[in-house]
Amino acid sequence: MVLALKAIHENYGIERVVVSTYQSVSGTGVMALNQLNAERNDEKTEMAYPYPIDMNCLPHGGDFLEDGYTTEEQKLVDETKKILDDDTIKVTATVVRVPVKGGHSEAVNVETKKPFDLADIKRAIAETPGVVLQDLPETNTYPMPLFAEGKNDVFVGRIRRDNTRSNALNMWVVADNLRKGAATNAVQIAEIVKDLKHD
Repeated sequence: MVLALKAIHENYGIERVVVSTYQSVSGTGVMALNQLNAERNDEKTEMAYPYPIDMNCLPHGGDFLEDGYTTEEQKLVDETKKILDDDTIKVTATVVRVPVKGGHSEAVNVETKKPFDLADIKRAIAETPGVVLQDLPETNTYPMPLFAEGKNDVFVGRIRRDNTRSNALNMWVVADNLRKGAATNAVQIAEIVKDLKHD
């Protein structure tokens, strides 16, 4: 999500972000994958979640905090502000675990400080390294975890104006959480550190 937001923030400034994430069970770990597979095969296994995950959605990521949010939701808020290097951005989040093996999805609503042209937003996103624009509703072309799994890119689509706010838009973002969220980021950071050492 943050890669897509960076392009918007640099050009228009971000006032507020409302994000709902639909996170795969692999984000919880092997025990959660085993739970999903066992439930699909009508087998008993150790439970990673307090409820079944197959054929279900759990609005519960991490531990609940005193304010009603979860640790995963708070982490999402903190990381967004940190990576965009702007503590003034208002960010609110809801994390949901879904019965998908790999790939996190996010419905993101962004309110900008300046007016924007939607075509310019799409162009900025498409030109961001590591981001693939998949935004052709007329051909049912949009990001899905089914196709993002095993890939290193972040996929963005369903970009449209929020007709209830003057400077706001909605978009759908999908990435393989194990590759982009963990492995790829670790490799990219290591490459940057390596390049710094040679300078």
